[in-house]
Amino acid sequence: MTAHSARGGLDDDTPLFVISVAAELAGMHAQTLRQYDRIGLVSPSRTRGGGRRYSSRDVDLLREVQRLSQEGVSLAGIQRILDLEDRIDVLRSRIAELTGELDAARTALAQRTRVFAVGARGEAIAVRPGQRPPRAPESQALVVWRPARSERRAAR
Repeated sequence: MTAHSARGGLDDDTPLFVISVAAELAGMHAQTLRQYDRIGLVSPSRTRGGGRRYSSRDVDLLREVQRLSQEGVSLAGIQRILDLEDRIDVLRSRIAELTGELDAARTALAQRTRVFAVGARGEAIAVRPGQRPPRAPESQALVVWRPARSERRAAR
């Protein structure tokens, strides 16, 4: 079940909490949240009147900032860690996207690959990958194939 369906149309990025509630949920002072907003560490959404509205994701981020701070990491270090984690998320998404494209390309290539065999009289016979050509009762056929890269690597 996603956060979206769990809260009836709301997700983790929906700005819900005023600064006092977000501060309480994160176990911090509201002034600390204002400071984090000023330096760009955790930037909540704003209302039309300029009031801060924090989402569940923002509160989780505030808790993570607090944890790192308690471990002795400076605010600049925390910002760098958060930036790198964001970059990792972007790269993971890109890897998943490219993996899907590669799988689709491999499937398309496998479907287009044609395999030929040489029949008893020297004729070329198209066969499906993995199939043997039909044999004449007293002759033999020669099957020619090029192993896939994975097969070549395994043979080494």
